[in-house]
Amino acid sequence: MSSKEKPTLGGTRIKTRKRNIAAPLDPASFSDAVVQIYLDNAGDLELIAKSIESSDLNFSRYGDTFFEVVFRGARTQPGTIKLDEGERHPYSIIDCEPKREVILPSVIYIQKILRRRPFLIKNLENVMRKFLQSLELFEDDERKKLAIFTALAFSQKLSGLPPETVLQPLLKDNLVAKGLVLSFITDFFREYLVDNSLDDLISILKRAKMEDNLLEFFPSAKRTPEAFSEHFNKEGLLPLVEYNEKKLFEVKLKEMKSALTSQIAEEADISEVIETVKQHVKDAKFPDIDVVRILWDVLMDAVQWSGKNQQQNANSALRQVKTWAELLNTFCTTGRLELELMYKVQVQCYEDAKLMKLFPEIIRSLYDQDVLAEDTILHWFRKGTNLKGRQSFVKALEPFVKWLEEAEEEE
Repeated sequence: MSSKEKPTLGGTRIKTRKRNIAAPLDPASFSDAVVQIYLDNAGDLELIAKSIESSDLNFSRYGDTFFEVVFRGARTQPGTIKLDEGERHPYSIIDCEPKREVILPSVIYIQKILRRRPFLIKNLENVMRKFLQSLELFEDDERKKLAIFTALAFSQKLSGLPPETVLQPLLKDNLVAKGLVLSFITDFFREYLVDNSLDDLISILKRAKMEDNLLEFFPSAKRTPEAFSEHFNKEGLLPLVEYNEKKLFEVKLKEMKSALTSQIAEEADISEVIETVKQHVKDAKFPDIDVVRILWDVLMDAVQWSGKNQQQNANSALRQVKTWAELLNTFCTTGRLELELMYKVQVQCYEDAKLMKLFPEIIRSLYDQDVLAEDTILHWFRKGTNLKGRQSFVKALEPFVKWLEEAEEEE
């Protein structure tokens, strides 16, 4: 080897490190290609779906762009709903008439696309969220089209579209304050209820964590039960009004029950408890029958029951009746309410094994404390309509009723 030649290792290969070279993003070309498919097929969604199915476009990379073209006719600028430069087609959802029969084919078309490419559901979710949180940038009729599409998408159960993420942007303060959310959600409710039940709608609202916040769709100045009822009655959505009224009623009933439970546990003065009940009844306009039922439930729930000692249970129940008789007496003001209380006692004794044998003793105690009148007890005994345990309870009450009848004859 010449002194000028450098030594080499024969047969070796020099490895070079591989680098991940990412292809540059080109949403513009993708958008133009999808637009061209729409134009080539003159907006025929059946033909468009077939062309898209056979295309080699990179949907996994440009899924958001695809749905922007579906909704707007072209891709939008980043962070906004404004159209970007490039080709555009006139067959988008925003370009069609705001009618369910016109928009439904687009929903079915998207469903077909999602069946072939289920991963695109996340992109649909992204684009819908983007549009719904930018409602103020759309015209009135465009917002209506979005509401109809959203209702139909959930009605058609569009590949598991999640209401909890799609609908949450509607609660943005600025959108609510401008009344845009109320207008959108009204159209949404109306369209969804055409083909679905109120229970189906409530199920969607539960998943969206909105079921208990229906008033939050209203601007703060109109966020009252009265405004809710007035608005949705006017829009012909009476079932929703009735549901909300029932929901509010249950909440207020629960609040009253909670307040009473605390006062009874603390052994508050009976006059204070009576005043609490009266205030809740006044504020919530509770029917008298519901008040009587709640009072009995609260009183019995507060009893420290014994697991096996029947006599101890009897003593505890009768002591509770005696202690709070004035409270029951204040609100059992008619024979009808007294009878309702008897039915309440009957059902509880029937459904709770430890109280089964206490029915006659409780009724006798309520009579002794002037909560139940003789006529009420005799009416229940002779003509009572609640059948739960009635046969055994009538038999158990016979001696007391016989005593009442004899006393009545003597008088």
